[in-house]
Parts: sequence; C-alpha cells; structure tokens
Amino acid sequence: MNKKVSSNWILLSLAISAFAIGSTEFISVGIMPLLTKTFNISLTQGGLTVSIYALGIMFGAPILALLTNRWDRKKLLIGIMFSFIIGNTLAALAPSFLILLAGRVIAALSHGIFMTTASLIAADVVTPNKRASAIAVMFTGLTVATITGVPIGTFIGNNFGWRLSFFFLVALGLVGLITNIILVPNELPLPKPTSIKGLWKILKQPQLLLILLITALGYGATFPVYTYLTTVLNKNMGWSQSAIVIILIFYGVAVAIGNTLGGKWANKRPLTALLKMFVGLGIALIVMRFTINLHFLGLLAVLLLGLFAFMNVPGLQLYIVQLAEKYTPNEVPLASALNISAFNVGITVGSTVGGQMVAQNQLINTPWAGIIMLVLGIILIGILIKMEGSGVKSADLDLENC
Repeated sequence: MNKKVSSNWILLSLAISAFAIGSTEFISVGIMPLLTKTFNISLTQGGLTVSIYALGIMFGAPILALLTNRWDRKKLLIGIMFSFIIGNTLAALAPSFLILLAGRVIAALSHGIFMTTASLIAADVVTPNKRASAIAVMFTGLTVATITGVPIGTFIGNNFGWRLSFFFLVALGLVGLITNIILVPNELPLPKPTSIKGLWKILKQPQLLLILLITALGYGATFPVYTYLTTVLNKNMGWSQSAIVIILIFYGVAVAIGNTLGGKWANKRPLTALLKMFVGLGIALIVMRFTINLHFLGLLAVLLLGLFAFMNVPGLQLYIVQLAEKYTPNEVPLASALNISAFNVGITVGSTVGGQMVAQNQLINTPWAGIIMLVLGIILIGILIKMEGSGVKSADLDLENC
C-alpha cells in the first residue's frame, strides 16, 4: 500500500514539473505582440521564440541523454529543474531579444532531457502492467500545459506585463523542484551505459525507426489545426476572446481525460491501442472539418478533438521503450530521447503545413492535412504489426512480463 501511495506522489511530482515545462513551449505565442513591441522586431522574428525552442528540444534531447546517461536519476532531475528556472529567469529579465532567445534555448534543453528522464522514472516506479498509465500521468501535466499555457501566459502578460509571464513559469518550476526533492526517491535504477554508436543502432533497427515516424505523424496530426485553434474559434465559429479562454480550459480538461484513457488502453497492447486511437483522431478531424464554420456544433467538435488529440502520447512513449528493451536494450534512454525529438518534429511539420495552408486562405481545410498525416501513420502501424508478426501480442506479452 505504501508503495502505491509513494508511486502516486512521485507521479504527481513529475506531472507538476511537466506542467511547468510544458507551459514554457507555447507561452510566447500568447504574448507575441508584446514581445515584438518591446524589442521592436517583426512577427517573423518573434516566431523564433517558438521555432528555436522546438529545435532545442529536437537536438538537445538525444545529445543530453547521451551525456547524462550514467548520472544519478534524482540528481539529474533536480539539475534539470534548476536549469529550467535559470532559463526562464534569463528570459524574464532579458534586456535584448538575443538574451531572451538564449533563455529560451536553455529552457528548451531542460525540456527535452526532462521528458526523457521523467518517462523512464515514471515507468520504473510502478509495476510493468501499469507503465503506460504512469507515463500518462506524467504526460498529463505536459498535455494540459500545452493547451492552457497560451491563455494563462496571455492573461498574465496582458494584465501585468510579459516579463511576469516568464516569472510565472519560474514559480511553477520552483514548485516542481521542491516536490521532486521531497517526493522522488534517491536510489532509482540507472540505465545501461550507452554511446553515440547507440544512435546508429536505433536508427538502423526498422521497428524503432518506424515507431519514431509514427510518433511524428500521429502526434503532429493535431497541429495543422491546433496551431490556429484560437483563430478558428474566433473567426470561423464566432466565439469572443473571453469565451475562448474558457473554451481552451475545457479543451485542456478533454485532453487530460483522453491522455488518461489512452494510458490505460495502451497498458497491455500499445500498438493495437494506438491503431484505434489514430482512427479516433481521424474521425475527430473529419467532424472538425465539417463543423468548422458552425457555432455550437463546432465547439463540440473542438472538445472531441481535445479528447483524441494527445491520447496517443503515453502509448507512443511506452512502445518505443518496449521496442528498445527488446531490440536495443543498452539504448533505452536514447530511444526515449529520440521519441521526444520525434514529438517535436511532428509539431514542426504539422504547424508548418498548417501555416502554408493558412497563407493560401485554406484555414478551413487544415483538418485534411492532419488526416493525411494520420493515414500515413496508420499505414506505418500496419507495416510494424506485420514486421512484429503475430507479434503484436507476443511483443506486448514479452514486455508485460519484464
């Protein structure tokens, strides 16, 4: 009983840290006009606060996973939160735009290695048959932050100044740091040693390469629409700015519910569960497309999209860990880090494709871009199922007994 309670508190601590770190990625979107005005820069230059952050995660996660592979897990976690606090403090106090970008890069490096480390810790503190649920609890902090970070940051920035938006992140980071110090156990198992050669071992393994592509496509499929969700709610569906803040909060609740359900469903047969989740997300995007210009039905479609948007995250993160344990057992942390990079590749691809469509006045058709990404992901899942043979079951059962 104590172990169960202890595990729940550990996962809560990780979720709090994930909320702080997740809020950082998109908070600059809501305060972009304030940043461009303060530093006298163009909107395109302001967009670097998002794109450079994503690049920092993409490249930082695997590199830092290699460098910190044999570090004590709790000390590493504490160091990550210190780095996160330093990065956002630098951004909050930045006298120039370049200093602000430097703070964003430091925070992004913290983000990538945190998600890698926290995923492994979450999986280690529960029994094997609850690993996806544990990862889901940790990722709930991230997914809710992805949705609520923009309205919270916008509200604080507009009312108290954009610098306080970043100080808000510092405060969240301090809470995460304190809970990690108190609640995360001291003696967590160390991953097996790895090296740069491990990167090639992972990428030349077809199953691992496929799941990385599936992660990018399945996770990124939401972003052609999500990137412009506020615009859709306002201009297409006719909701006021004040109503949108409330809607985004309910959207975040839907995301949290979907994330929790996705974790439970992925516990036993993650690949089969992921296939169903991709189909569900595809249906949600189709409904979104045909209700995108409707007021109340459009709102229901938005909430349905929230339910399925990040449901696949725990399963995707768990399954690459399982495949790595099976095919490259010495490279599990690195495989986990590469999957965090793949999530951000998905964000970059999805938002870029959506942006190109918006530039062509095709905002209402952005759901189709997500659907195409999902179709490709479903095809790759089918290929992976065949490669594993009757093996969707055997792989899952083997790894359940780990």
